[in-house]
Amino acid sequence: MFETALAHNGLIAILRGLGPDEAEAVGQALYAAGMRIIEVPFNSPEPLRSIETLRRTLPGDCLVGAGTVLRAEQVQNLKDAGGQLVVMPHCDETVIRVAVAAGLFCTPGVATPSEAFAALAAGASALKVFPAEQVGPGALKAWLTVLPTGTALLPVGGITPEGMAPYLAAGAVGFGLGSALYRPGMSPAEVGRRAQTFIQARRSTAG
Repeated sequence: MFETALAHNGLIAILRGLGPDEAEAVGQALYAAGMRIIEVPFNSPEPLRSIETLRRTLPGDCLVGAGTVLRAEQVQNLKDAGGQLVVMPHCDETVIRVAVAAGLFCTPGVATPSEAFAALAAGASALKVFPAEQVGPGALKAWLTVLPTGTALLPVGGITPEGMAPYLAAGAVGFGLGSALYRPGMSPAEVGRRAQTFIQARRSTAG
């Protein structure tokens, strides 16, 4: 399912700061715009309630998960809330293995080739290249010459619609979208418009 959702347009909505009371409306706006992977970071207000709401109100082809997963015990909490995807800012092999054992998809954060290989060996579904500004398209391209064929690299951090092209040319398959897509207090309509802008830019670049 992760591969199918990612192939839709390669974009992951990161809803840092989302509150449970706005989760359904924001989630519906993102889905209508074309987003098929949504994560609520654990350092948001009551993230598990928001994840429960998103999973209950969004169609089954939309993958819902948590970001900023730092500890193995958080994995079971996420699964109990209906979450399907673990996204991490770091490469903790224990967390990756616990997520995989729980039947969840896992995208750990990596910033070096060593971390990338370790994450894949632990069972990562894809790799979150974080922070993208630190790694850059040139390094990402170099990584792909040595990583296993088909490795999905997803730059995260400072991504804008205008800034995607160099990473895509280097071999990235998608992106995690943060504050350029959503910030607390933003209306669902505005979030939906921003999502459409990203999706249009992604498709235009791919074409």
